[in-house]
Amino acid sequence: MQPATFVTLLGIGLVGSFISGMVGIGGSIVKYPLLLYIPPLLGVAEFTAHEVSGISAVQVLFASAAGVYAYRRGNFLHPRLIAYMGAAIIVGSFVGAISAKSFSESSINLVYGVLATIAAVMMLIPKSAEGDRAISEIGFNGPLAALLAGAVGFFSGIVGAAGAFLLVPIMLVVLRIPTRVTVASSLAITLLSSIGTTAGKFWTGDVLLGPSLIMIWASIVGAPLGAAVGRRLQVKWLQVLLASLILATALKIWLDLLK
Repeated sequence: MQPATFVTLLGIGLVGSFISGMVGIGGSIVKYPLLLYIPPLLGVAEFTAHEVSGISAVQVLFASAAGVYAYRRGNFLHPRLIAYMGAAIIVGSFVGAISAKSFSESSINLVYGVLATIAAVMMLIPKSAEGDRAISEIGFNGPLAALLAGAVGFFSGIVGAAGAFLLVPIMLVVLRIPTRVTVASSLAITLLSSIGTTAGKFWTGDVLLGPSLIMIWASIVGAPLGAAVGRRLQVKWLQVLLASLILATALKIWLDLLK
């Protein structure tokens, strides 16, 4: 691997992992377009949509694991929510990852564009004011949570994502989970989802070992740093940052698809 390629991939990995730890996403919403567009733009490498999805899957696995570890002492992890959504999403993500082999390059990008657009719209929906509540006081509809998580897992598994960029707005808007609990718990659910997605991508041979190892190292470093910053930011700024990232990515993907 050329030094320029190594530095480019490392930079993408660190930036994406830092953001993932800060706002409670696996990072694929950021890294998918960066891996697809930045290396060829700089002339250092070029990856297909299938390869990008495989690299993203491995990276999300380690970024979410590092993020969960960073949040373990914050008392924001919701065990029951994680159990309901995690069990459903790990199955859906594995099936989606395997199914992706039958999708064309443009179809994978189309799925990604649709998912990002839905997430962007959901993040713009006004949310009711929230207060600090104990985990035991936060209720939700279990079957609905599992159904939504399974669907998110399937479609996000196609593009090598763990689905946190959809899980977060679903948890905030539909299930009415407080923001800090959403950020921490979504990382744990994302970890389970990424296990299914990564297994599926290895099964179909879409994982490139070299770039994936670089992303793993970047995730271990970047995600805990992002989580540390996220714990200090005001809730409204976390929501604005996440909504902005999702909206920008959705616009970029659609502009490319419509060319």
